[in-house]
Amino acid sequence: MDNKYKWLLAALAGTAGLFAGTRMLAHQAVKQIGKILTTDPYHENITEMFSAVYRVGIQNVWEANLRAETGKVINRPLGSPRKMINFDGLAFSPVFLTRLPTPHQVKIDTRTVIGKSCQKPLILSTPIIISGMAYGLALSKEAKMALAKGSAMAGTATNTGEGLWLPEERDLAANLIIQYNRGNWSKDPDILKQADMIEIQLGQGAIAGISHYTPADKLPAEVLPKMRLDKRMDLVIKSYHQEFLEPGGFAKLVDRLRKITGGVPIGIKMAFTNTLEHDIDIAAEAGVDVLALEGTTAATKGAPPIIEDDFGLPTIIGLCRAVEHLEKRGLKDKISLIVSGGFFTPGDMLKALALGANAVYIGSIALFAMSHTQSFEALPFEPPTQIVWQTGKYRTRFNWKKGAVSLAKFITSCTLEMAEGVRALGKTAISQVDRSDLIALDETTAAVTGVPAAWHRIPQSDHPGNSQRSESASAAPASPAKDKP
Repeated sequence: MDNKYKWLLAALAGTAGLFAGTRMLAHQAVKQIGKILTTDPYHENITEMFSAVYRVGIQNVWEANLRAETGKVINRPLGSPRKMINFDGLAFSPVFLTRLPTPHQVKIDTRTVIGKSCQKPLILSTPIIISGMAYGLALSKEAKMALAKGSAMAGTATNTGEGLWLPEERDLAANLIIQYNRGNWSKDPDILKQADMIEIQLGQGAIAGISHYTPADKLPAEVLPKMRLDKRMDLVIKSYHQEFLEPGGFAKLVDRLRKITGGVPIGIKMAFTNTLEHDIDIAAEAGVDVLALEGTTAATKGAPPIIEDDFGLPTIIGLCRAVEHLEKRGLKDKISLIVSGGFFTPGDMLKALALGANAVYIGSIALFAMSHTQSFEALPFEPPTQIVWQTGKYRTRFNWKKGAVSLAKFITSCTLEMAEGVRALGKTAISQVDRSDLIALDETTAAVTGVPAAWHRIPQSDHPGNSQRSESASAAPASPAKDKP
């Protein structure tokens, strides 16, 4: 027999032997492990861990160990894992006869105007805006550049967050919202006058309004001088603006910022609270043009789990209360409402707009979309955020130009998807979508939103489509054939 065939037969025999041996070892291992698991007393049995962890929760076990290790407040990245009431309890009601669906060739208007009564309103191509994320304190320079460029490509705006002023961000962004932070940096008039909108930062949904700090040894060396710190000084973000300590200080600050910027929208950023209506009244009296309100389902670079899990209102509850109060006060058309906290899909975004928001902020999902396939630079041994954090281990591997394209495509895709939803409702603009287009799928959502429950039949005379039927019919194609591609 030829030597090569002898070698092949030997290899096959060896493989067969290895397979048989492995099977035998696996069988014995399973048999032994199974015997231990099914015969050991419960208090000695490893299966006790499964029931205990299931009861306590695997995240609670992890975080208990982190607290036990450090003895300090832990900061959880990217928000709370708690399941709260959300937009899943709502659905849109498509039209067929009461109003005809909008033909595909009709362009859907997705334009969004923030601060309509301002001298220089913020006009965007989409109601999706990039939320505030701080350069130096959270994101790297490259990540902020990607957000700025991506927002410009998608025709929207990006927000500086509480971090350092980044000239490149201004250069790349078509529309830049500058946060007036609770620190003492990036507040020079020469910086503020470059804003397309100013947002006075009072707090966030994921961290409330508490003071927070970054230890000096955790701050990148390049940001220290820009924040007027030396290497021994911790960075502290105060719990409130010093201007608020003087009588009428809030209104004076709004007026000063409006004069500096020449009439761009001036807004505030804070979380939804149970004193929301009073907060809105105070803001309105101070003369703000925009309310940027955030639910407890929002995220941040890091916050104490107790604040993320146990403080604030879910986004859908806060949104409905805010809209109701603005309508009651006759302010709905005077003060724009941007809502944030847990927006990941175009369906939820459109539902928020239908309930009365003028725009939505996105944060976490923007980072994931921007990272796209670049996430694999960090996976599987590090989380994807390690390519975008300022202190991330793989931040130097992030290609910001590629990230900008990915982000722009995500925003564009979501906007186009919402436009398809508008067509299914028989309308021609996102701004036309309202709560009459919604139905509630459970009693709690119906009670929170005021949207009729799906199982409550609407009398024909009260149906929202009746008043528009004749108008829709007159605008409809003369023949169904004209509505074909």
